[in-house]
Amino acid sequence: MRQLVILGGGYGGTMIVHELFKGGIPADVRVVLVDRLPFQSLKTEYYALAAGTASDYELRVPYPHHEGLTMKYGEAASIDLDRRILYFADEAEEPLFYDQLVIALGCTDNYHNIPGAKEFSCSIQSFASVRESYMLLNNAKPYSKINIVGGGLSGVELAAELRESRPDLNIALIDRGARLLSAFPQKVSAYVTNWFHEHEVETRSHISITSLEQGVIHYEGGDIASDVTVWTAGIRPVELVQNLNVPKDRQGRVVINPYHQIPDYPEVFVCGDCASLPFAPSAQAAGSQGHQIAEVLTALWRGETPKLQPIKLRGTLGSLGKKAGFGLMGKTQVTGRVPRLLKSGVLWKSKHHWG
Repeated sequence: MRQLVILGGGYGGTMIVHELFKGGIPADVRVVLVDRLPFQSLKTEYYALAAGTASDYELRVPYPHHEGLTMKYGEAASIDLDRRILYFADEAEEPLFYDQLVIALGCTDNYHNIPGAKEFSCSIQSFASVRESYMLLNNAKPYSKINIVGGGLSGVELAAELRESRPDLNIALIDRGARLLSAFPQKVSAYVTNWFHEHEVETRSHISITSLEQGVIHYEGGDIASDVTVWTAGIRPVELVQNLNVPKDRQGRVVINPYHQIPDYPEVFVCGDCASLPFAPSAQAAGSQGHQIAEVLTALWRGETPKLQPIKLRGTLGSLGKKAGFGLMGKTQVTGRVPRLLKSGVLWKSKHHWG
């Protein structure tokens, strides 16, 4: 039996499973999906769990059930690319051998080598860390000072959701750039900034943080008191991928060929936030890439040459609480209630598709 191991049950890994089993798996191929959690978690909605407006249970989606799919729960620690072996953090776990491998492990926080950032801030990058952030944020006393570091999509959505959940808190959104949502057009950024001003969320730009300590953020212009600091200031591939001795781009993501393979190890595919792609990491990008990886695998199993079309993303939607939102659909900028409704529809469709 040939063994395909899919490492990571997020948007990309789950999409690969769905697409592969639509077309049927060769009788001599065994598919193993490996993840540390016994369910898929909706990472795009972690901000709502942290803010207390969504429950843990709402963000869980059962993994697909297919005859011939083997589930393996465990945390991967390292990969021997030459020997085609996957090792687990729990040394009692037997190593897993593969003939083909998909690395779809997602990302972790990028602390930019800032002293104390990891130790004195909380995260929303994993299901475990977002649960801890939920406890800190929702146990905070009235009038506590909450600082969210990073003015990108994650920071903006968390700040807005927390404002609706906890109107008693003093919330600030801190960014080192000139404006929030620098990846979006100026009009969208201005709309979001105005929403925060109307809802009494402080926005601070041009803040270059130098270090963190318990209860304080140090920056070039002084100190900022903080009862809870949430870090949303960038991402990078998980440690396992960081440790792979293969070519990577400036962000540490693995360089891949047009078929999403590591050029020197064509039996290994890289999907999602760990892959060097021409667009920003996102659930949509991971899902689209996962769809193509399934096409490539199916073609290779049939002895055919894969034929892929360029990936085209539909756009990006963000929420400002439950009643407002923003987005970029192609070149069209959208703000207000419509993008929030669209995002709710995308989430509903996603949960029902995966589940």
